[in-house]
Amino acid sequence: MKLCILGGGGFRTPYVYQALLRDQGTPRVEEVALYDTDQDRLDGMVLVLSQFAREFPDAPRLVPTTSLDQALAGSDFIFAAVRVGGLAARCCDERVALDLNVIGQETTGPGGLAYALRTVPFMVDIAHKVRELAPNAYFLNFTNPAGIITEAMQGVLGDRVLGICDTPSGLGRRVAGVLGLDHRRVQMDYVGLNHLGWMRRVLYDGVDVLPTLLADDEKLSVLEEGIVFGPEWLRTMGLIPNEYLYYYYFNRDAVRAIVDSGTTRGEFLLETQDDFYREVRSKGADAAAFWRETVTARSASYMAEAKGGEQGKPAHTDQVETDPSHQGYAGVALGVMAAITRNERATMILNVRNRGTIAGMPDDAVVEVPTTVDANGVHPLTTSAPSLHQLGLMQQVKAVERHTIAAALTGDRNEALQAFALHPLVDSVTVGRKLLDGYVDRIPEVAAVLGAH
Repeated sequence: MKLCILGGGGFRTPYVYQALLRDQGTPRVEEVALYDTDQDRLDGMVLVLSQFAREFPDAPRLVPTTSLDQALAGSDFIFAAVRVGGLAARCCDERVALDLNVIGQETTGPGGLAYALRTVPFMVDIAHKVRELAPNAYFLNFTNPAGIITEAMQGVLGDRVLGICDTPSGLGRRVAGVLGLDHRRVQMDYVGLNHLGWMRRVLYDGVDVLPTLLADDEKLSVLEEGIVFGPEWLRTMGLIPNEYLYYYYFNRDAVRAIVDSGTTRGEFLLETQDDFYREVRSKGADAAAFWRETVTARSASYMAEAKGGEQGKPAHTDQVETDPSHQGYAGVALGVMAAITRNERATMILNVRNRGTIAGMPDDAVVEVPTTVDANGVHPLTTSAPSLHQLGLMQQVKAVERHTIAAALTGDRNEALQAFALHPLVDSVTVGRKLLDGYVDRIPEVAAVLGAH
């Protein structure tokens, strides 16, 4: 099989390749096409990946290329993790919002909308190329904001586009870990949108173990979500929210913490990733070890503002994804591939079309829910109705997402203004206008979509 990775020179590609190296099922991936627009990034990443492959005589063949058509042609599966505008645009996503005392974050709030505005047109163009060059391929999207991008691409490729996020599966793994349970036997009752969901039950051999966890201060004190939200709020809600809901439930605290830190997440990554790509090819035989060292520091400070830490400094001691047994989103994606190609029926939390799964949401809306995957495709599982709070927030954010897609595909500034002004973390037409003007003024890729209209 051929796997194409769009954004193949990206920092997370080694997660995918390490998972492929350890996969011994049949059929398996024999060729990995790495597409990137930056040849230097590709060269550095091939050096890292080749070192990981040294102990595997049957390692999938790497084919780096800056030709999109060559990368896509004949692919069986396509992974996409691209960043239109690079990290410099991400820094603007954050700063334009923070300058207006609004949350500045990559996917949550106005920063995520700006990211989507410049990314949707590119990804929809990709979808058209996939339909031409690899019409039978499944497209597994990691590109953020994953829910918005997946929904926009489904307009071209339908159900062959799936959104992948490892946050829900990581939550299940962490809960199982603190309870001393085998995470492979845990089933989660989870409902939401990408980066906006709630784990309502944790079933282990048919028994809901979530109440046991919520009653245990010691266990909650080491669970990442317990640190982020605090045990009292988790018990008040009677469930565990996706960690990105911190930006909703503790909005003012989050804005103040990011402003006070002096450095945004994007600014930290811009500096450290530039250093990595500048130095990696000089590391020779130590390139893979250099990647591990860099990603460990990066992972340790993830969501530092929510954990009482400072950007660029360790905020927690959780296991990081450099452990091959903890494959993160790469593991979820390979699980999807195995389920489809080997008929290894599996249930995972994915971003898929609703199709009546969540009452009160449109059938064609992309939602994040437990989904069974097999050789016949994807089958979202019917779930119990969300609470009024959950459904109301989901509906409002989904409306914002759809205004964003419309703006990105038509260049209509009125659609973009509605997206910014109606977002619950903005909640102001005046601020919405300032956000829109700020992103058009400071990010060329957003101006290219909206500036002429």
